[in-house]
Formats: sequence, C-alpha cells, structure tokens
Amino acid sequence: MAAESAPSSSAHPPGTSTPAWQRFRWVGLFLFFAAVSLIGFLLWNQRRVQPEAQAPLPQVIAPSEGGTYTEALIGTFGRLNPLFDHLNGPDRDIDRLLYRGLVQFDYQGIPRPDLAEGWGVARDGRTYNFALRRDAVWHDGTPITAADVLFTIELMRREDLPIDPNVRTLWQKVEVRVLDDYTLQFQLPEPFAPFLDYLTFGILPKHVWEPYQDDLLNAPPNQNPIGNGPFRFDHFLVEEGRIIGVALQAFNDFYEGRPFIDEFVFRYYPSHQAAFQAYQQGEVMGIASIEEPILEPALHDPTLNIYTARLPRLTLIFFNLQNLEAPFLQDVRVRKALYLALNRKRMIRRVLHGQALLADSPIFPGTWAYDPTLPRVPYDPEQAQRLLEEAGYTFGDDPQVRTKDDVRLELTLLHPDTEVHRALAQEIARDWTRIGVGVTLEAVPYDELLNDRLALRKYQAALVDLDLARSPDPDPYPFWHEAEAGQGGQNYSMWKNRRASMLLELARVTPDLQKRARLYHSFQRIFAEEWPALPLFYPVYNYGVSAQVKGVRLGPLFDPSDRFQHVGSWYLVARPQLAITQPVEPSTATPEPAATETR
Repeated sequence: MAAESAPSSSAHPPGTSTPAWQRFRWVGLFLFFAAVSLIGFLLWNQRRVQPEAQAPLPQVIAPSEGGTYTEALIGTFGRLNPLFDHLNGPDRDIDRLLYRGLVQFDYQGIPRPDLAEGWGVARDGRTYNFALRRDAVWHDGTPITAADVLFTIELMRREDLPIDPNVRTLWQKVEVRVLDDYTLQFQLPEPFAPFLDYLTFGILPKHVWEPYQDDLLNAPPNQNPIGNGPFRFDHFLVEEGRIIGVALQAFNDFYEGRPFIDEFVFRYYPSHQAAFQAYQQGEVMGIASIEEPILEPALHDPTLNIYTARLPRLTLIFFNLQNLEAPFLQDVRVRKALYLALNRKRMIRRVLHGQALLADSPIFPGTWAYDPTLPRVPYDPEQAQRLLEEAGYTFGDDPQVRTKDDVRLELTLLHPDTEVHRALAQEIARDWTRIGVGVTLEAVPYDELLNDRLALRKYQAALVDLDLARSPDPDPYPFWHEAEAGQGGQNYSMWKNRRASMLLELARVTPDLQKRARLYHSFQRIFAEEWPALPLFYPVYNYGVSAQVKGVRLGPLFDPSDRFQHVGSWYLVARPQLAITQPVEPSTATPEPAATETR
C-alpha cells in the first residue's frame, strides 16, 4: 500500500536541526523591530523635550522713560511758591510737582515719610524729633538740610506775608531746634496729635530765597523756582507777552527715582469748555477737572479716561440747637425725622448729576478714623412722620404744618446764593413739607452766610459746604467740641455733649493712630444718636486723562493736587523686556483702591 504524503510544515521533527537561514531570519526580525522601537522612542522623546528647550524667554511690556504729557489747568498763573499757593489752585497743582515737604499722607490719611526719613514722638506728646533724608538735593544739586526747613518755618511765622492764618498761628507757637544738618526737633506748647498735618508744606531752599526776604511776593524765584520734587522748572510758554503755560522736566536726581515722563507741561485755559476743546484738538492730553459743563461730552469721548475720587468736602445741614424761635430742634426725634425725610439719592441724581456720595458721618469714609459699621440713614418718610407724632407734633387747624402746644413746626433754611444750592434747598424744602414741616428758604452770599449768620448764630438751619482741603487729619474738634460752641468758635450747631467732647479731647492728645481711631469711632456713634447736623453728601472729583497715559492711580483726595501723588509711575512709552520671575513675599500692607475709571 502506497504511503500518504505528509502535509507541508515549517516545524521540524524532534532530533532534526533548524536550517541556519531560518535561525538568522528570526534574529534579524528581532533586531529590526528593536531598532525601529529605539528610533521611535528617541523621536518621541525629542519631540517632547525640544520645544521646552527652544521656548523663548517670556517678555512683558514695561514702562520706559520718555514722552511729553500736557495738561489743561482752568485758571491763570500766579507764582510758583508753596507758601502762597493756597491762594491759587493752578499754582498748587504745579507746586505739587516742584516741591516736597517733610511728611505726606496716603489715601487713608496716614502720615508717611517724605523728605523726612523718619520721626519720633516723646511720651508727653509735645516733642517731635525728625531725621531728614541724606540723599535729597535741590534741583540745582545743593543738599537739602535742616537749615532749609527752619528758614521756611520762619517765613510762615511772618505777619506781613499772605500765609494761611491757621498755619501762621501754629508755627508762632512751636519752637524749632536744629540739632544738626539732618535732624530737627519741634517743641509744642501742649500735646497736639494733628501736628503732622502741618508738616506737608513745601520747603524752600534757604540759599536761593534768603536774599529776597524783604519782598518775597515779587522775588525772581517765584518765576524761576528751585525745588526738590520729581520735576524741575524748565521754561514758561509765552504768547503775546502773557504766560499761557509752564514746562517742567523730569529731575534725574529725585530721591524716589526719576519719573518715566520726560516733560510735564501745563497750559492755562479760561474755562472747562475751552480746556475740553483743547483736548479734542490735541493741544493737551489731560484736563485738571471735569465738571458739569463738560461732564457729559467727556464721558462719551472714547479716548478720554475719567478718574473719579472723593473730595475733602462735606455738604450738610447745620441746626442751631439754641435758637429759641425753633425749640423743636432740641428734640432728637425731630432732627432724625428731618433726616429720614430727605431723599438724598434723588438730590444726587437730579441736582448733582450723580457727582456725589451719600454721607453718614462728619469724618470722611475710607480714612483711618472713619467707622465703617455706622448705621446708614435711609429715605423713610413714613418713619419720619411716626417720629414726629411720637414727639407730639400733629396736624391741627392747618393741614399743612404740624403743631405742638401752639408751636408750629416750621423753620427758615439758609443756603448759599448759587444755582446748585438753590436747587438743593428746594428739594429739601419739598421733602420736609411732605411730612408737615413748614420751610422758608433764604438765599445769602456765602461770605455773609459764614461770617454774619453762622458765626453769630443768627440762623435756624443752614445748608453749608465744609471744605477741609489740605487737612488729612480728621480732627472734628473745631466743629463739635462744646468749647467751640460760643461765638468765635466753629461749633455752629451749639452742640454740647460732654461725652463726645471728652472723646475729642482725648483724641487730640493721643499720637497713636489706633487709639485715636477707637476714640473717633465712639464719637461717631454718639453723633449718629443725636444728629446735631445732617451730613448729606461727599462731592466727587473727576480727572480726565488720555488713554495713552498709563499708570495713573487715584485714591480719595485731600486736595485736587493729590492726583499727582503717584506721578512718578505714569508713563507714555513702553518697551518689551524679559520677564524675571522672583519669589514674592506675602504683603501685609493695605492695598490702595484702584481709581474709579469711566470711559
């Protein structure tokens, strides 16, 4: 029988050897796949690593030196002298860039070193020792010394110069000792915690001004100043023999560092409208003040940034608590009812065009002395009427005016003779009339209102603006301490509260800010219980700057010139730079609020 053919197979029976070519085939395949895997791994690893190695270093756009900034001032040139610039706002704006003082105040009203390196206060609160910076020089390169400070203070004591009377009076009482070239001592006749307020004055160089003491007002340095600020005087802009502007140059040796902007130019304009027109025509890049005549078009200009900040002003209603013709004003329930009846938000909207903040304290919000937990007083006419009824004032024969024991609930409200104050007074009268209070409005010139009516206590109620510019320290003593209630004092409401007065006394002699803050918080609580006056609004300031200008910061102001507090950080030119990453230490400092910016 024939054998069957075996099926073909690559396997070999046991005992037989594998051909050499087949053994090498398997080794070759293994080496081939190993090589492919290795190459793939290397390519994958290269793809993963290479971009990281070749990535360019990160860049940031950083401010750089250069450029000219021009700002419109509303007003005219006077003289560039910090001792006299309280007489002219535009002068004060320029002087803020030319001159510096021993102390400056931040947006919270906290004193910080400026030309002074530091200071110490004795336990008795009467002795202050100040050390000056040793790296500060005048614009002509001369070192700034204690002799310059003493020279300036001696000028502020003089009766023949137009110095602010409050400033002159204080410095006539303070003894100043020069301990060495860079150390001074101030000896006060009694403890006075707001003393640092008086050390922000711009210091004058003795070597420049000493030859002109007999005629300081007309001295040449008023028009060719040598200062110590971040910018130095360069030249005037003159047209037809009239000064129309001032040009300043960055001071390279300024102790806080050279500003980024090379040239800072101010131009004078007769009105806000003229200033805004100059901006639209490209003559200026900023407008010192955006007020009602140009507010609407400025807000709608896409190239103009509007920075808004609270001003150091308070609009309020004073009550004469000792006026016998209005005895009901002595009843706290009546005063609170009058407050609750006021629709202040409507007044801000209708009359002030939104340019104010609701007030609830005689101390400015955002400062170290303000109590943020104070209760807010709402618009509540129903509650106001309930309080009047509780006080016994009801409607009798006259359905329009409430009475109690034949005493009619009616008063005369004085107000400044201006369009805005007239409109505000009409709103107030309308609100009070709705709750049964009779109101007679009387418009008087502001000087008469202050010097004849308030000072002599010849009024019942008065709508007033308190301007506390250049006074960062709150010190409510002059307006609310019982010792100031007599004629000649500024306690126009004749409010006599012993607890409140004691708190104000203690705060005046306590240098420690934290302790003073607690005292002022307690004072504000008492004020909010009795309402001897009615705080209405804190007006706001609007500053217009071209969107091309970067680094502008604006916090609450104690003077409009405070808008230049951080001018060294402004810039017009920016260039890319390599970003260097450094570890950031955690900060415990209170951050400054960003400016409220509107386009």
